[in-house]
Amino acid sequence: MASTVLEATRAAHEDLERLERLAVSELQREPANPRDRLFQSHRVRHMLDLVVSTSGKLVEIYEDKDNARKDEINTHLTAPTQSGLFSKYYERLKEIREYHRRNPSARFVSTTDDYEELLKEEPVIEFTGEETFGRYLDLHELYNEFINSKFGTLMEYSAYVGCFSQTDKISHSHKATRKYREYLEHILEYLTSFLYRTEPLQDIDKIFLKLESEFEEQWANEGILGWGNKGTEKESEIDLDYYSTVEELVELGPEKLKQALAARGLKSGGTVQQRADRLFLLKVTPLEQLDRKHFAKVPHTKDGSNTAPNGNAFKEDMKKEIALMEVKMKRLCELLDEAFVRTKENAEKKLTLTYEEMEAEREEEEVQVDTESDDEEQQIYNPLKLPMGWDGKPIPYWLYKLHGLGQEFKCEICGNHSYWGRRAYERHFKEWRHQHGMRCLGIPNTKNFNEITSIEAKALWEKIQARQGVNKWRPDLEEEYEDQEGNIYNKKTYTDLQRQGLI
Repeated sequence: MASTVLEATRAAHEDLERLERLAVSELQREPANPRDRLFQSHRVRHMLDLVVSTSGKLVEIYEDKDNARKDEINTHLTAPTQSGLFSKYYERLKEIREYHRRNPSARFVSTTDDYEELLKEEPVIEFTGEETFGRYLDLHELYNEFINSKFGTLMEYSAYVGCFSQTDKISHSHKATRKYREYLEHILEYLTSFLYRTEPLQDIDKIFLKLESEFEEQWANEGILGWGNKGTEKESEIDLDYYSTVEELVELGPEKLKQALAARGLKSGGTVQQRADRLFLLKVTPLEQLDRKHFAKVPHTKDGSNTAPNGNAFKEDMKKEIALMEVKMKRLCELLDEAFVRTKENAEKKLTLTYEEMEAEREEEEVQVDTESDDEEQQIYNPLKLPMGWDGKPIPYWLYKLHGLGQEFKCEICGNHSYWGRRAYERHFKEWRHQHGMRCLGIPNTKNFNEITSIEAKALWEKIQARQGVNKWRPDLEEEYEDQEGNIYNKKTYTDLQRQGLI
């Protein structure tokens, strides 16, 4: 009960002590299998998050910015008079009754309660089928992004996993692109998510904070691997004083010219002749006075600022930011080193296995991960969430892909119901759920509305009705009558003339 500030303070301290005992009790329990150990870590992480939030509330109370706590303490220190003693008692009793009237479910919690229901909660942790409940990394999307980029090279998936963190081999001109920065952002996002799902007790923010402080010192001393300015200048340095014609520069080759142009912030594309012509301009024109059309575009910073090149392939702050992202990525790779080793071994094994062997291997891994204690019921492990077959087991993956059961179709007319696979989607148009939805919209369930799943089908039906209103049979205007003299009239005109006695 927290009807007063002091009571709220006492309740918060009690919650902290209870959560501490609960966390200790959970950590003292020996997990039965890897799955149980992961659930245990997530439960403890949830308790720690509650401790942090409750402590934050206590800090706000003790700061007492509105002096509510101070006023309440002064009220209790002041001794009530004889006449006001009972009035204060009944006032307090009224507050207690009012609190319980507003919170009828509130109950007294003793210190002996162990909150077994909280300990038995099973956290919701989402893993893909490739990750096999945190055993392997799923780097296929990053792999496709890497091999389809200018900074990447074509290689096998297993080789990519092996050299995943080796970014020092990528040239600075490629690191200056927006695509490379987005690639690093996707890596950090995935690895951070995977680390939290597999090791929730790791304090990632604390790790990154310490890493950033160490990075500042290393950056000042040019101690970051692959980012030393001196080495970069030597690799791309071309003294134009030794060259008197463009043809002499052409003999250096396209790659060396490209590095020299990129190091000066100039465009590095085009043929060898165009690159040599562009670089030879610096022999007679200073870099600062060169026409702006020869400069490469500088990547934007986070705040959207963009300044002219100053002789580097990209600005110093952008360069520093990308280097920090690489350092964070390498640190995460160190923390997940065992997962990377398992992922590479699994990828190499898949290159030599047949489909039947891969299925058997996957089933063996699932049994290993999902092993339960002898006295517990064996659960079916289905990481790919495959549909169940007639025998109560997931159907084979090849059958799942053959029928396209991984493709989801949603129908708004059916109340946003999902249909998996093209066959089920086409069949549902004749089923009761879709027919009922069409009747609710006042639309006939005809072939005209096949493959239409949006609520906007009602607007289409109104349009069809309007079009039919123009083309439908109108007897008053289209039914013909002939008089005795052979004149032809429509029904309305013939009736009017007959009524007037003209026919």
